[in-house]
Amino acid sequence: MYERLASTATSLRNGLIALADQTFPSIDQAFGHAIKNADGHEKWVDFFSIYWHRDCVLRLSIEKFTESYRKWCLRRNYKFRTNTAHKLYALAQDAVPTLPKNNGTKALVLQACKSLNAVCEAKQSTQEEMNRLASLLPEYEVVMQMEGTGPITGPALMAEIGDVRRFKNKKALVAFAGIDAPPFQSGNFESKSRHVSKRGSPHLRRAVFLVANIILTLSHKDNSVFCFMDKKRAEGKHYYVYTIAGSAKFLRIYYARVTEYLRTQEIPVAASCLNGNS
Repeated sequence: MYERLASTATSLRNGLIALADQTFPSIDQAFGHAIKNADGHEKWVDFFSIYWHRDCVLRLSIEKFTESYRKWCLRRNYKFRTNTAHKLYALAQDAVPTLPKNNGTKALVLQACKSLNAVCEAKQSTQEEMNRLASLLPEYEVVMQMEGTGPITGPALMAEIGDVRRFKNKKALVAFAGIDAPPFQSGNFESKSRHVSKRGSPHLRRAVFLVANIILTLSHKDNSVFCFMDKKRAEGKHYYVYTIAGSAKFLRIYYARVTEYLRTQEIPVAASCLNGNS
């Protein structure tokens, strides 16, 4: 469900960006990283639904626009900065729209913004429910303390893995994710280059791949998974190769930590199982 919503949001966002390029070019990049409010709305989308054409900004002086933007931020619970308002005004001055400022263009933009915001709201509520359900599991705190996990990836891992003790060892968990390399040999021949099996859960494979990417981007040299991937990268390995290797290492660590925690807490197997399928 969450993956479908995320895919739909991406498609709608790309469509809105294409439309914005014709009325207010580069507005989607004006706020840096995607800033969201409690509803899951992205700040640039909410801004664009009000200032849907660069002329909506330029009809005001820079002082009046700054005050208008300040009031808008206050109403929508976004942080206001004067230099951001000035940056937006300068962007409007440099923008070259290809669609006119009329009711037809306005209707297109507002409908596109409304559709994207509706999906983002559904995605946000789904994410919150996933996190709530995951928090009921005994291993929740252990998993959420692992680097790379967060309110999306953590619950996704726990949902797909279920009770980790249903796997007889860490290799079985890696195989379930489909990131193990099956043997490829015949007689005296044995391949030195093998693809991952992809025979397990595609949802778990996607979740752990995201975790590995987060670790690779945000982690530091004290993290064993990061060091492992960084070493493979330094050896000249392809991005996909060292990321998959890091994903497998993360799952092995996940298995060890969660299994040990559940054992020490003497948690019954049934109490920790989220998806119930073995």
